[in-house]
Amino acid sequence: MIDSFLEYLSLEKKYAHNTVTAYKNDLISFRDFLEIEFNQENLSEVHYNQIRTWIVSLVNLKISNRSINRKVSSLKSFYKYLQKTHHIEINPLSKHKALKVEKKIQVPFNSKEINEVINLVSDQSDFTSVRNRLIVELFYSTGIRRIELINIKERDINLSDSTIKVLGKRNKERYIPLLKSVSQTLIQYLRLKQEFSVGIEELFITEKGNKIYENLVYRIINSYFSRVSSKEKKSPHILRHSFATHLLNEGADLNSVKELLGHSSLASTQVYTHNSLETIKRVYNQAHPRSNKKNNEV
Repeated sequence: MIDSFLEYLSLEKKYAHNTVTAYKNDLISFRDFLEIEFNQENLSEVHYNQIRTWIVSLVNLKISNRSINRKVSSLKSFYKYLQKTHHIEINPLSKHKALKVEKKIQVPFNSKEINEVINLVSDQSDFTSVRNRLIVELFYSTGIRRIELINIKERDINLSDSTIKVLGKRNKERYIPLLKSVSQTLIQYLRLKQEFSVGIEELFITEKGNKIYENLVYRIINSYFSRVSSKEKKSPHILRHSFATHLLNEGADLNSVKELLGHSSLASTQVYTHNSLETIKRVYNQAHPRSNKKNNEV
């Protein structure tokens, strides 16, 4: 059952490999618990009390509520699939309520921090420095995800009309405009790349001519921003967060930002709007006829 479900996620739902692997790990973990605690192997005969016992065991292991909710979500999707394929009639998790979690506000980099990093990576003209500068510029100017950046092919770049094609979640393609400065860095990088590797279709490679990988991309971003920022998180996702927040702060409409980010719904994009609240308050207080500021000026 698990194998057919994972195949369904991969082939029909077009989920990314890492996402499918996460579902697999969650389901195997639950299956192992079921065998040990209840001497039961058949996942289609599970009832909610058994799942609740599993959840309690995860809480006792000090696993965060957020992580537990993710694991339970995997299980819920699995049982929805079993319903769909007529293996069960009732989803044992149909009435389950997620554990409460604290909303973590992800603080974006400010413009000063980003400009300082771009200045740092602009000092050198060797292959590694130019590649790293392009990575920083692409993250901040397009808002793409880390896995999307890694999978960019040279053929996805169109310098004639300054666009880049990105393959997002569920293999959905989108086109993002490139700033002139980013296009210039791209041209410089492509010239240097030819000296390291010919014939590799992926845009970003290592110094050894291999496709770049996720941990290296994270280390590049973390290393540079650690030199200019004291923020707790310094990751590619925070650059994506900064991209969205800064666009909204400058007046971009939510739908446009949604399309650029590759979100399937506005709800996903709206998580970035809280950072614009202070800007909205400032504009409101400056513009509204009844604001304290204006009343004080009378």
